[in-house]
Amino acid sequence: MTDRKKELAGSLATVEERISAACAAAGRKREEVTLIVVTKTYPASDVRLLHELGVRNVAENRDQDAAPKAAACSDLDLTWHFVGQLQTNKVRSVAGYADVVESVDRLQLVSLLSAAAIRAERELGCLIQVALDAESGERGERGGVAPDGIGELATAVAEAPGLRLDGLMTVAPLAGPYAGRQQAAFERLMEFSSSLRAGHPAANMVSAGMSADLEQAVAAGATHVRVGTAVLGDRPRLG
Repeated sequence: MTDRKKELAGSLATVEERISAACAAAGRKREEVTLIVVTKTYPASDVRLLHELGVRNVAENRDQDAAPKAAACSDLDLTWHFVGQLQTNKVRSVAGYADVVESVDRLQLVSLLSAAAIRAERELGCLIQVALDAESGERGERGGVAPDGIGELATAVAEAPGLRLDGLMTVAPLAGPYAGRQQAAFERLMEFSSSLRAGHPAANMVSAGMSADLEQAVAAGATHVRVGTAVLGDRPRLG
């Protein structure tokens, strides 16, 4: 085993222990929470090592890095998540490799993703990104739709050819009433998820929590946590 593989194996084991402990504390089964490793800025060789170590869900936030990396790893059975703010001119590229787009936050993206999915003959899973720091009609500082816009976007995704409404995503806000209150933020997201599932029962994915706050996300009920630094550490980065 190479030094890098040993390093990743150790980090993964530590993160696994954290998730398992958080599940136990919350009275949840470990299999209820899926780890997504955020591989942004790290090379395809790391993605390959992670796959060898059992990782099956990886995330990227910049198409210019993700597209060549996904192509280099196209022989692997991976689920690729796109988690960054999605520019309209990158939609067609992202639709070619992403299995789940977690950052759907405006109607324009829905129509563009639908057209791109049809063109690529693929079905794209979509999460509505919710901004808990956004006022009505606005987008959040880190992307995302204001809570009162969830319903309209969800309906648009559910009705769009080539798209599948999978659930909700959030990033713990840095401003507003939930700043510094990660668990409260994630619990609020779970309330929105419950409302969403009343009309869209299959949209039960809740992506929340990162390296610093995955425990709070698990406690709140998240189904997926997005962890980068705690797994990959500080390495020479791309770009």
